[in-house]
Amino acid sequence: MSRRNKELAEIFEKMADILEFLGDSPYRISTYRRAATVISELQEDVEEAFKSGRLERFPGIGSSTLLKVEEFLKTGTVKKYEDLRKKVPEDLLELMDVPGIGPKTLKVAYEKLGVKSKDDFIRALRNGSLEKLPGFGRKKVEKILKGIKLWERSRERISLIDAYQMAQEVLEYVKGIGGVIEAQVAGSIRRMRETVGDIDILVSATKESWSGIHEGFVRYPGVKEVLAKGETKSSVVLKEGRQVDLRTVEPSQWGAALQYFTGSKRHNIRVRDIAKEKGLKVNEYGVFKTDTGERVAGKTEEGVYRAIGMQWVPPEIREDWGEVELALENKLPRLVSLEDIKGDFHMHTNWSDGINSVEEMARACYELGYEYIVIGDHSQSARVANGLTPERYAEQWKVIEEVNKAYEGKNFRILKGAEVDILPDGSLDLPDEVLERFDFVVASIHSRFDRDNTDRILKAMENPFVNLIGHPTGKSYGYREGYPLDMDRVLEKAKETGTALEVNTFRIDIAPELIRRCMQGGVTVAIVTDAHAVAHLPYMKLGVGIARRGWATPDKVLNCRSLEGILEFVSSKRKAMRVG
Repeated sequence: MSRRNKELAEIFEKMADILEFLGDSPYRISTYRRAATVISELQEDVEEAFKSGRLERFPGIGSSTLLKVEEFLKTGTVKKYEDLRKKVPEDLLELMDVPGIGPKTLKVAYEKLGVKSKDDFIRALRNGSLEKLPGFGRKKVEKILKGIKLWERSRERISLIDAYQMAQEVLEYVKGIGGVIEAQVAGSIRRMRETVGDIDILVSATKESWSGIHEGFVRYPGVKEVLAKGETKSSVVLKEGRQVDLRTVEPSQWGAALQYFTGSKRHNIRVRDIAKEKGLKVNEYGVFKTDTGERVAGKTEEGVYRAIGMQWVPPEIREDWGEVELALENKLPRLVSLEDIKGDFHMHTNWSDGINSVEEMARACYELGYEYIVIGDHSQSARVANGLTPERYAEQWKVIEEVNKAYEGKNFRILKGAEVDILPDGSLDLPDEVLERFDFVVASIHSRFDRDNTDRILKAMENPFVNLIGHPTGKSYGYREGYPLDMDRVLEKAKETGTALEVNTFRIDIAPELIRRCMQGGVTVAIVTDAHAVAHLPYMKLGVGIARRGWATPDKVLNCRSLEGILEFVSSKRKAMRVG
């Protein structure tokens, strides 16, 4: 997403927040939210979309919204937004991002208790004044306090997908600075850690270029504050509040520096200890003989590991989880790679709550080189997501069939799918006679997150037509903790029924430890984007990274199979469950 797209989307989102706080028309509020979503998920710069007329073709983008877009492109802001900002304390509006706090709650606190800031609001929660108001109470206050704690924690460390987007934007800018030979994101992003604190970028360049590179780096348009500018390291804070550190090294030091600054700390300590036992010293400058100081490696990461008798270790598993011992014996498994992925099982279109059409999603996936995709729009219970009834699915199937005709002979097929709701009693939102007509079914929980949902998931997996459990733990970083779940029973049932578990790129609700348990227990996983727009599809790379972090191998990742393999996977479960 371009920086202008991000800024304009934030303006529309904040306008919606303010209007909701003020009790304005729900239609106007939803219009601004829709505009924010469309603009944030555009593949092109908003100015290009506006001038070409493409922007106005999206549902919900009317003439009034277009005028505001034009105003932003000319002035850098929107007057209506600037006027609205004066009506509500901005510090208070920040709290609308907190789980459990809505505009009505804030408005009551503002009007009845004179709350005008985040600190005022937290004070009112803790001193008991808020719980005395109508519609509140101790239980609701405790839930809000828990939400604030979760929100504050998420501000310290952001989700991988947010950090990755920021890092890629900075990286592309840095690559364009004169003198840069090589540049790469290091640290926890390179290790695909689920959450990220600061962003680390490493640059290879000759010494005479270092000063100009750091000078160019601190002039990055997204910089809010320059913390330090030096010859080898500079640090800035982005407008989003995230710190970015840039380090420059000589080309001969590149591999050693990349290994060192990728981490993790525990992995690096183990590597240094092993090197020491062999009479070597490893640091960010290279690998050296302890007795003579002779430099024996450092230009490449592979060379660093090879010099101390180790197999190169994939960044995602550098956590001292046993990878060092296996690398010493040259026994590391081949982890799943992006090149292994042949399709995506979970994406949404404008038939439900997505942005793009079936045709647009199909075209983008074909261009990614996929053999198949599953269009899995929400089922009817998801009213807020414009869920489909059986009749609407039947209409969508006609469109899918038409689009499939255009790809005949091109080794690409759209499978008819659904993300069907698992209801509170574990039954599904669609009857079996409808589910049977789908090619592939994802079943997910979208309600009752405050209870143990083990039995719901177990019952759903017993349905012969359910092939994949969507975002199984219910966790969504910074917004919601996962619901209680007996994972031992879930894994056992998944293996028993031949049901896959989802590794969801956006939610990252399955931790690497759980993916590794799936690998060890013979449970199949599927890496999905849960894409709601074409712009989300490339984030399959992050899903693969999370799976690699869980030591996922291609043989246990469903979307490493061919189309025939997927159809066999579906067919096998239906036959086995019916026989059972």
